[in-house]
This record gives sequence, structure tokens and C-alpha cells, in this order.
Amino acid sequence: MGNCVGTPDSPNVVHKEYTIKDLSNGSMGITYKQAPQINTTSSYSYKRIDFDEYPDGKILEEPNLRVFSFAELKNATGNFKPDSILGEGGFGRVYKGWVDESTLSPSKAGVGMVVAVKKLNPERGSAYQKFSWELRLKIAIGAASGLAFLHTSEKQIIYRDFKASNILLDSDFNAKLSDFGLAKVGPTGEKSHVTTRVMGTFGYAAPEYVATGHLYVKSDVYGFGVVLLELMTGLRALDTSRPSGQHNLVDFARPILTDRRKLTRLIDPRLDGQYPFKGAWLAAQLTLRCIANEPRNRPSMLEVVEALEEIKSIKMTPMEDDSPQDGGQNSKSNGFH
Repeated sequence: MGNCVGTPDSPNVVHKEYTIKDLSNGSMGITYKQAPQINTTSSYSYKRIDFDEYPDGKILEEPNLRVFSFAELKNATGNFKPDSILGEGGFGRVYKGWVDESTLSPSKAGVGMVVAVKKLNPERGSAYQKFSWELRLKIAIGAASGLAFLHTSEKQIIYRDFKASNILLDSDFNAKLSDFGLAKVGPTGEKSHVTTRVMGTFGYAAPEYVATGHLYVKSDVYGFGVVLLELMTGLRALDTSRPSGQHNLVDFARPILTDRRKLTRLIDPRLDGQYPFKGAWLAAQLTLRCIANEPRNRPSMLEVVEALEEIKSIKMTPMEDDSPQDGGQNSKSNGFH
């Protein structure tokens, strides 16, 4: 998650924005770097890709990929001058810059296309460490409202690449969506889906889309469910550093989300038990609905927003009668971190 950029028509959507992200090799670029696909428990068939084959992730095919050197980004932002700062969040500052619309080469201030340049501060830790249960719900509601706005617009828009890194936060942690490079106009008439080349991020992409190229409006709902799971657990959607069998967050978390007695093992221990168990249980049930294998079994994003608002209204109580007997809300270790 980064910082909010722009003043969109909807309070939760940033329109026509490019996000330039920090790369590990010291340069930056507009990039779609993906983690490898693994099998999931689904009614669809998948091609297994060995993690060892792509140790640094897999870059999906993307025309006009442009990688920027650090020097080019300094030029685009006027050497990261203070008056070009758009905001600051848990991972660093976001600067306003300009590039040529045709060549994407850095240009002078006020000339060409406006871009957001996220400069990572390596000394800043994971934002999850300071995020309370209430703040995580606020972010989830903001992002869900953005998707709902797209899905109910005059021309139904499918975001297609919903993931945590595409959620920008302003100084008050209001969430906005960014990077619409993969967005598609939804189905028209009596059609239920559009057929397109499979692109997006492994771990967040819906199973029916990965398997068939059929893109539904509710394919976005699956991606939201993955992000909601990340917010609840503090874990990444895909992480090969976790023990075997836990690389894919959805795969190993799904059966735990159905078990009230085991749920507290999954909740981020950095919350230190400061969350209402009833709210966590309802969030788990909502997550399960969002990551359902079949699109028709997932809720609409408007329903998701309504459910999250209800969860947000649930407050902590001194004694919760509905807490499980083998851990309750005070469990500080979920065994997966």
C-alpha cells in the first residue's frame, strides 16, 4: 500500500494514473512483477509452475514495459524536490513527476504525462505492525467502495488486477485505487463475462479467469477476498519463505476460516488480541464468500461494503461469550508467522 494521489470523481478511485514502483535492483519502473502460479483447491484445472523455476517471481507478458533507472526518476521528479511530494505512508514518500506520453522518457515539470513515483524508504517497517483492527477495516471499506463504484458505473469496469500494492493511502489512511492499466469494460447485454488474455497477479487472480480467460465482474471480488485475508492475517498472498503447504495464503487459510476454534490462530498476532472475535468471525465468513470458487457464489462489492460496515460497528467487549474456549481473542500467536 502506498500514498493517495489525485482528486478523482469518486473518493475511492484514482483515474488514469501510472504508479512507478521501486525495484530491488536499485532502479524503478512501471512493472507487473508476479509471483508464480501454484495449484489451488478449485473446480478448475491449473498448470503448476515450480517456485524454483522463477525464484524472483514471474513477469507476465506486458507490451510497452518501461523500466526506469534511478537517475531518470530523479530527473522526472526534479531530484525528488520537496514541493513535488504528494504524500507519505508506511513505505515511503510519493512524488509527482512527468514523462513524455509517447516515449515515457522523463520530461520537465509541467510537460507531458503526470506520474506518481513511489520512493521506498528501506528503514520503514511493514505498515501492518501499526495497523489496528479498526484501521484495517477502514482500508478494506475504502478499497471495497472503490471497486463497487467501478462495478456500478455506467460502463461496468472490471479492475482485473486488484491487490494490496494497488491500494494507495493518504495521510488519514483513506484508501484509493490506482494503476488501471489492466482494467476492462465489463460484459454487455446478456453476456456474463468477457474473454481476454490472462493477465494480472498470481495469488490474487480468480481461478476461473486463470483457467479459462473468462473475466467476470465478480473476478474482482475474489481478489478483494485475498486482500481482506491479508489484512486479517498480516501475511502475503504468496510467500515462498513460509513452510511448505503455506506458500499460498488462500489454500492453507481456507479450511481454518471455517473453524471458530481455530480462527484465532490465523489472526495477525501483531493485533495483540485487540479485536472483537465476533467481528473477526464475520470477516472470515465474508472472506470465504469472496474467494468462493464459482463467481456466482461470490457477493457483489456493494454487498461486501455493507457487510464490512456491519463488521466495523462491532466493538470490543470485556467478556465475549462467543469467543472460542481454546484461545479466544487473546491468542497472540497464530503459528503461521
